Formats: sequence, structure tokens, C-alpha cells
Amino acid sequence: MSNETEAPTRKPLKLSSPGKLELKKTVDGGQVRQSFPHGRTKTVTVELKKKRTYTQGAGGKMTEVPHEAEAKLGLSTPAPVVEVDDRPHHTLTEHERVARTKALEQARRDEDVRKQFEEEEAKRAAERTEREKAELDKRRREEEERKAAEEATKVQRETQAQAAAVTAARAEKTTDAAGHAHVGKMHLNKAIAKQGAEEAEDAPRRRVAGPGHRPAVAPKPAPSRAREDQRRRGAKLTVVQALDSETSERMRSVAAFRRRTEKEKRALMQDQPQLKIVREVTLPEAITVQELANRMAERGGDVIKSLMKMGVMATINQTIDADTAELIISEFGHRVRRVSAADVEVGVEGEEDSPEHMVSRPPVITIMGHVDHGKTSLLDAIRQTDVAAHEAGGITQHIGAYQVTVPSGKKITFIDTPGHAAFTEMRARGANVTDIVVLVVAGDDGIMPQTVEAIRHAKAANVPILVAINKMDKPDANAQRVRQELLNHELVVEEMGGDVLTVEVSAKTRMGLEKLEETLLLQAEVLDLKANPDRAAQGAVIEAKLERGRGTVATLLVQKGTLHVGDIFVAGTEWGRVRALLDDRGNTIDAAGPAMPVEVLGLQGTPQAGDVFSVVESEARAREVTEFRQHTLRQKTAAAGARGTLEEMFSKIATGEARELPVVIKADVQGSVEAIVNSLKNLSTDEVAAKILHSGVGGINEADVTLARASGGMIIGFNVRANPQAREMAKRDQVDIRYYSIIYNVVDDVKAALSGMLAPTLREQFLGNAEIREVFQITKSGKVAGCMVTEGTVKRGAKVRLLRDNVVIHEGSLKTLKRFKDEVREVKEGFECGMAFENYENIQKGDIIECFEMEEVARALA
Repeated sequence: MSNETEAPTRKPLKLSSPGKLELKKTVDGGQVRQSFPHGRTKTVTVELKKKRTYTQGAGGKMTEVPHEAEAKLGLSTPAPVVEVDDRPHHTLTEHERVARTKALEQARRDEDVRKQFEEEEAKRAAERTEREKAELDKRRREEEERKAAEEATKVQRETQAQAAAVTAARAEKTTDAAGHAHVGKMHLNKAIAKQGAEEAEDAPRRRVAGPGHRPAVAPKPAPSRAREDQRRRGAKLTVVQALDSETSERMRSVAAFRRRTEKEKRALMQDQPQLKIVREVTLPEAITVQELANRMAERGGDVIKSLMKMGVMATINQTIDADTAELIISEFGHRVRRVSAADVEVGVEGEEDSPEHMVSRPPVITIMGHVDHGKTSLLDAIRQTDVAAHEAGGITQHIGAYQVTVPSGKKITFIDTPGHAAFTEMRARGANVTDIVVLVVAGDDGIMPQTVEAIRHAKAANVPILVAINKMDKPDANAQRVRQELLNHELVVEEMGGDVLTVEVSAKTRMGLEKLEETLLLQAEVLDLKANPDRAAQGAVIEAKLERGRGTVATLLVQKGTLHVGDIFVAGTEWGRVRALLDDRGNTIDAAGPAMPVEVLGLQGTPQAGDVFSVVESEARAREVTEFRQHTLRQKTAAAGARGTLEEMFSKIATGEARELPVVIKADVQGSVEAIVNSLKNLSTDEVAAKILHSGVGGINEADVTLARASGGMIIGFNVRANPQAREMAKRDQVDIRYYSIIYNVVDDVKAALSGMLAPTLREQFLGNAEIREVFQITKSGKVAGCMVTEGTVKRGAKVRLLRDNVVIHEGSLKTLKRFKDEVREVKEGFECGMAFENYENIQKGDIIECFEMEEVARALA
């Protein structure tokens, strides 16, 4: 009931004013292209909304203001009073309106940028087109100019060729020339007539068409210059070119013209006399015939003919000597420049140093003396180290180099040399690289054999000697006795009016060490020792050894210049690059100046102790020098071995007179190897000798065992050991490997082995005498002597001599010895016996028979 009463009260939905019910488009859409860096663009859609402005009219009713009225009223502002969206119940906020305004402004700016970019692109494309067109025109003009130049050049060449042909034709006085000229004239007349007929045929057409009219059918064009040049340059004539009427009457080819030009040139050269080119020929000591011909630029056959004229029959690959080659070079009229293979070493040692570049350097002191006189102990006291305790048997086996800084700040370099007689060569090298020799003499022993030898080496090197009288702490030391003994060797000390300085020292109590250092520095100032540090290094190899993990380690003494890490140097027959420098205490350094001892790593092989080393400029120069030195060393070794074998050893070995003991020597350092080799050579005699199969630095390997087994020799290891493979091989092949750490033992064992190879000495041992009392003639046995043994014993089978008036008339052996009718072994003094000689019967009553035997006695080397 209530619903029925409320229903009529609702009003119908209708428009407020008459008209159509429609929605107006309030948003206009558009697209804008945005540009980004690197040429990227993007097209975006932008919405542009229309604004409707309302004002309050009469009665408070809101009415829409059109755009024209809005402009008149001044209501068109960026920020309208009221914004109303077409959508019902939605009004734009101030933030949205500002955002949309910014988006529209950005779209307009992007559009302007896009248009500007398109305009610039169009402008650049037009400029590029104009530039390409100009370049094309330029190339076209250059091509036309080039063709014109080629045409002019070709015309000029043809003119010159025709002129040369005319000249040649005039020179030839033969009928064929006239005939060819007539034929050429006929061909020329035919060509002119043909050209005139073609012009006459084309004339009517030209008159009918007029001067400005192009004929309907163009005449056949003349062959182009490019096509003609192509035909001239072509190597072969194709079928098409041969059938072509234009090419059937082609001109002479370029090759024919070139051949004719070369022929004329040869004819012209034959008329002119040939000039001899004199060359400077570098001539080595030996050269092959082919190489000699090449260096003279002569034919090999001519060189062989010249050799035959001189009586030398040689082939093209045979080597001739320098004197013969010089005669051949002189005969051919060339200059000779003789060179030697040794020229490769020229300049290795560098130039002489100028006095203005010299600076003072530390002195190099060599300590010498007899074995066990305290040389190393004295140096240890100076260095405050303990080297002697680590030497095998307390004996120095190697040459050591050290540098000491005295309290005054100055430096002294010491070289410690072994004192045993086996190290004579090593001491000699030490004397050759030193400035002052310190002769260590024990106060209790005095002058000994090796002391005298050290004095001789020092005098031979012409270096001053300073005598250090050591072991003065012992009660039986007598320094005055040492000074008096020095007089016997022409060393007069200062105390006796001479110039030889002496210092009493004690390595154990360090007595007199400061005075010794002061004396050495004073002597160095007198010598005024100087060197140039700003040059390539040069010096001597003090010692060299092979270490596992480090390779060859050489102890060098720099005498000139400065040695740097990375320098390439040559040491004897070996070369290398300095990989590391270590001082005497094992510290790594970058450079070593004059008079400084260093250990160097980086050598390709182990040099000899005492070799001279020099820094060179490149590896190629180092290889060249070392190859020459190795070749020279091989030649010397081969010559020495061949001479000894051919002249001395062959006959002795064949007859059994000479015997050899093959030995393989391996040691830890090169100095020890050389000392052992020299010692074994000194043991050799005419009957027995130690044959050194191989000597080197490093451990004993399989190759050493194989060499010793093949020769039936022994292996000596000095301070080295064999690897497991070599030990197993030596045990299997029964090769004797002996290890040593003291050189005395090496010399003694080899000496004993050589003594056992000596032939034993035969010594005569007297047995007894017998007097012939009667001579009996036996039918079957011949003469038999009835004897009485007067002295000793007579044995059957022993040697006998027959003496008559104390003169030996026969020496032989007994054929029989009888006592009554029985054969006996011996007859003693006081008994009678019968004896008969072997193949001898001239015996008489009263002769004396002397009985003796020969025994072998073993010999020993002295």
C-alpha cells in the first residue's frame, strides 16, 4: 500500500533543455616522435584535452562560455578557473593539469628537434651528393688527361720507331729492302684509297641530312686507343682478334719492338770496349772454388782453368788455401783483403780506458802459502767467519773470493787459494789476477816447498809480496828465523834493509790483523790502483761449478767496468746472460763494480777456472765468439791426441810396453777437476798412463757409466755422487765408482792402480856354487860333469852359469842333476853330484858352475 502511494511521486528522467542527447569529444589524440642518443627514436601518443569554462549567470545558473567569448573576457589563461571533464563526476586536479601541460610542451620541443634533425640530414645528403659529383668529374678529367698523355707518348714512340726503321732501311743495301718498301707503299696507297671511298660514300648522306642531323645508322667506329693498347699488350692472338677485319692489319707488337731495341743496344755495346770492374775480395784462411768465384763475380769454369794453369787440379766444391786463392784473385785483377778466423775476437775486450775516466778501486789481495799454514783461518779472522771448519780435512779445495770492509770504510778484496801442490795452476791464476800477494808462513814451520812455489808465482806475475808470519801465538814460533829463510829466496824484508813488508799475526788470537789491513791499504795507495766503472765489464773467472736447481754458478772477479743483471758476456768457450748477481755473503745485488767478486747465474756451460770474461753487445756476437773458441779448442785437443797416439803410443801398445788406465772424473767445481786431471797426468810414465776419458762438473750419470764400461775404466767422484739410475747401471755392469773428498786420496789410489799395471822387476837370487872335479863321457847323455857343491845349494831346473878363470863362458839351464844313479831335486853343500848342461858340452875339469834363479819383484811409481 505504501509502495503504491510512493510510486507516482518519482519524476521521469529527461533533459533539462530540449535537444539531442550526445557526448562531445573532449580529447584530441596525436603522435609525436621522440629522439634519443645514438640515433634511437620512439613514437609516442599524446592526448590533448579541450577545456570548457563555465560562468555563473543570472539566477545563479552555470553556463558554458564559448572560446570566442572566453577570449574576449580574457579567460583563456594557462590555468583556467574551472576544468570539467566530459566524463560525469570527474574534475582534473591542479597536479594533473600541470603534468599534461608539460607533456604537451615536451612533445612540441621533440617535434622541433626532429624537424631540425631531418633538415640537417637533408643538407648533409645534398652536400655529400655534390662532393661525390665533383670527385667523379675530377676523376673523369684525370682519366682523359692520362689517356691523352698515353696517346702522345705512344705517338712519339711510333715516330721514333719509324725514324729508326728508316735509318736501318737506308743502311741496308739489299734488294729486299727496296721490295719491302714498294710493298709498304702499295699498302699505304690502298689504305688511302679505301679511306677516300668511305668518305665519298658518306658525303651524300651528310649533304642530305644536314650538318645538325645525326644519321640513322652510325658508321662503324674506328678502333679505340684502349682497345689497340690491349691488343699490343696481349701475349697471344685470339681467334676473334684474328678474324676481326680491324685486327687483321695490326701493327708490329711491343715485344717485337723491344727485341729490336735490345738487338740494337747489344750491337752498340759490342762496338764499345768493356770496362773491367775491380772488386775488393774478402779472403778467409780457407775458401771453396765456388765461393771464390762468387766473390769475384767470375765464372766458376774460368777459375778452375786458372787453377789448372797453376798446376792445381780442383773441383768447384773443393777448398783451397788462402795463398792460392790470393794468386787467383790477383790474376783476375781484383784486390785482396785477407781476414782470419781469429778476427771474430777483435774488439771483445773493448777499447783502452782514458785517464780522465779512471777512479780508485779496492785492491785485490791473494793469500798464498804452504798447506796448513793458516791461510784460510787468517782470512776467516779478517772476515769474522768460519770457512776452514767446513773444508774437507781442513784443506781448502776451491778458490774463494771475498770482500772485506775495514773500519775506515775502505774495501779490500781477498782471494784464497789452496796450498796443496795439486793446485799449482789455480794458484798461478790467482797470482795473475791479483795486485798484492800475502805470503802466509807459519812461524813454527818456516819456509816449505809450496811456499817457495808461491814465491815463484808471485815473482812471475810481477806483483809485490807482503809476508804474514802466522801462528805467533805458539811458543816455538820464531819470526826472525822466517825472515832469515826468506833471504835464501831473494826476499829481503824491511828489518834487514829490503822492501818486503812483514807482519806478525795470529789467526787464533786475532793479533796483528789491524796492522795487516793498514799495511795492505798503504801498499795499495802506493800502487795507485784505478779502473773505469763506466764501461762494459771485464774480468776473470775465479771458480765455476754446477749446482742442482741453479745451473752453472761462476765466481767472477770484475776487473774493469760494471757488471749488471741482464748483461750478455763471454767466459772462455761459454757464454750466458746474467740472471742473478750474488755477493760473497749470498746477498742479491744489481751491479758489481771493479775489484768486486760476485757469483753469477745464467751461463750456458761451465767455463774453466782462470778464463777471461767480457761483456758483449748481443747474443749473436757471443755465439760467434764461443763457437770460434770451441772450434779452436777441439782442433788443439785433436792434434795433441793424434800426435801422441801416432808417434808414441801405437807401437808401445802393440808390443805391450805401454798400458793405460781409463778414468772418468766428475767433481763439484771446475778447479777441482783441473787439479785432479793435472795430478793424474803427472803420475803417467812411459810404461803406464792414466787416460782421462772424460772430465766435467756435476753428478755421475748414466752416460759416465756407459763410457767407463765401454773402456773398462773406473769413475772418480770428487764431492759428487751418482744418481740412482747410474748406481744401478754400475752395479749391473760391474763398473767401479769411487768417491773422494780429499785430493790426497785420489792421487794415492790412482798411483797404486798404475803401480799394479807396471811390469814386475826380475831379480837374480844366488843359490850356490859347484866345482867340476871330473868330466865323464856317457854314450847316450854326452859329457857329464862330476861336481862337488862348495857353497849353497844346487837345484834342478835352476839357471846356471859356467865360469872359467872367473869369466862367464856359458849361461843356460841344467839338463840333469843326479846323486849316484838317482835324479834328485837339489844337492846341498858338501855333497857330490853329476850335472849335465842343456845343449852345451864344452866343459873342463876345474870349471865353476854358479847356480841361481830369477824372481819377480813388484814395482811402484816413484
